[in-house]
Order: sequence, then structure tokens, then C-alpha cells
Amino acid sequence: MTALTLTNVNKTFGKVHVLKDISLEVEDGEFVVFVGPSGCGKSTLLRVIAGLEDASSGEVRIGGDLVNTTPPSKRGIAMVFQSYALYPHLTVRGNMTLALKQERQPKSVIEDRVAKASRMLDLTSYLDRYPSELSGGQRQRVAIGRAIVREPKLFLFDEPLSNLDAALRMNTRIEIANLHRQLAASMIYVTHDQTEAMTLADKIVVLRDGRVEQIGSPMELYNNPANQFVAGFLGSPSMNFLPGDLLQGGDERTIGIRPEDLFLSDTGALTAQVSHVEQLGGDTNVIAHVQDHQITARLFGQHAIEAGDTVRLGFDPAKTYAFDRDGQRVSPT
Repeated sequence: MTALTLTNVNKTFGKVHVLKDISLEVEDGEFVVFVGPSGCGKSTLLRVIAGLEDASSGEVRIGGDLVNTTPPSKRGIAMVFQSYALYPHLTVRGNMTLALKQERQPKSVIEDRVAKASRMLDLTSYLDRYPSELSGGQRQRVAIGRAIVREPKLFLFDEPLSNLDAALRMNTRIEIANLHRQLAASMIYVTHDQTEAMTLADKIVVLRDGRVEQIGSPMELYNNPANQFVAGFLGSPSMNFLPGDLLQGGDERTIGIRPEDLFLSDTGALTAQVSHVEQLGGDTNVIAHVQDHQITARLFGQHAIEAGDTVRLGFDPAKTYAFDRDGQRVSPT
């Protein structure tokens, strides 16, 4: 069964066209990530799905039911926001049970669901604490637990890790991935962080300027980007782009090479002036210039390279990407 179907969804605010003819499907149990730069429309799209914004046109179906005019509380969704949005005067238990009490669920059902969610999120020993007594990561887990106990048809996450530091983001990301495996639930997750998208998603929806640029699994999009925008957005460090005439003499196309596909070679096709070096221990990122074009080479291991050095870089032509003047993917040959 399809958990969510969007058909030709548009959203305008006055004369501003924010979402442009968006169509996609989310299957039962699928983890789908909306990713794109700030202002691309991903959070607005999530709010349209949740019913916090009305679609200007098009259809929104959840579990096969048309929900365009259905209020958020009746859509069978649960949402986790960037801000924890916890009630400070309620304990963890109180925050997690509030919606269930409002639904007039039996006490036994409430206790069972809270106990189950608390075990999943390692919150059992914190149930009687108040939000002010918790760390940022614990508060976000409470917000996730509050969503879990509702047993929704669809989980919606709106940049839930943005307020956490780097270490907590990684740990919470793992917790969300484990949670998805345990619940086998349908989840939609909004982020501007391509690392979150790559590591969490079954399917990624790349958005730009209110349009869908490409939909596919993380590796499908990484290995077969439809255009230069997707190629440059997914991957860290991002793909290098060089004019074709630097590599193939007179070629008007733009050639893309991923940093990990560049290597040091005495006979390399690219002569580069090193401007900065990032020694990461297991990897070395070399930022350099080929004529006026900056590139990054991600080299395995440690290398004695310094700013000001000149290096020769080689690459496998079979691992390059080519894009036309409009940024669309074309054959590299």
C-alpha cells in the first residue's frame, strides 16, 4: 500500500510560487528524505502534507485517502519539529501522554505505548523529569517519543537535528535509523544536510526552487545524477566542475570529477597549485587551483603536501560526468 501520494501539488503565497507541480509516492515502511538548499520548498511541502498549509492545487493522499480538506489532527500523522516544542511544566511522561489523553485512549493503552516508546528511546529512567532537566539530545528523543506513542500512519520530521551539536547529531541520526527499522513505519524527513539524506534515506527527493530535480535511492543519485545541481549537491566534499576545454580540447561541456576519483600522478592530466590542505588523519583533502578553477582532491591516508606546492592529479575518464550548457547530464564521450 502507498503511504503517501502527491499529485501535481502547487503552493503559492500571493504571487510567489513556492511549490511547483510536485508529484511523488511514499511506500509503506519507506524512509524518504526531502533535501535541498534553504528556500527550496522542502519544509513548505512537509507542512502541506501535514495540513499546516493548504495546497493551492493538486492532491494529497495519505493511505489512499484524499486529505486536502482534512485537519492535521485527523490525518493520521505525527510531526517532530526542529524545536523540541515540549511543555516545560509537564514531565517527560506528561509530554508523551498528552495527545493520547486528548484522544481519550484507555489508561492501559497509554501506559503500554509510553513504556514501549521509552524502551526504544532509552527514556525509561527519565519519565519523571522535566524538560529543563534534560540535555538537548534527550529532549529531542522525548519529542520523537511523543510522536511514536500516537502510532501514526506517517511520521514527519522537520530538520529535527538542527539544534544539536555535531556529536549528538550523529548519535541521534543513528537512533532515528534504528527506530525506523524497529517500527517499519513510513517516515518523511526534511533536511538541508546531504550527509543526513545519504545515511538515512531509502529514497531521496532533491528539491530546488520548488521543483523536484530527481528522485531515487542515495546511491542512484550519487552515481547517476540527472543534472549538475544534483551532482554538486550530493557528496562531501562536493563534485569538482571544470570546463571541458581544459580536459578534452575545445569541448563546451562541463566535466564533473568527484574528489575521491582524483589521485596523485606524475603523468596526471591536471597540474594544480595547492592553496590549502586538510589533514584528517585517515584522509587528506587537497584544495588546489587548475588555472582559475578551484578543485578538491580527497586522497586516502596521510600526505606531506603543503599550501604552495604544485601537484599533478590524474583521474579515470570512465568516472567523469559531463553536463551541457543547461546543466543537464550528457554522455561524457
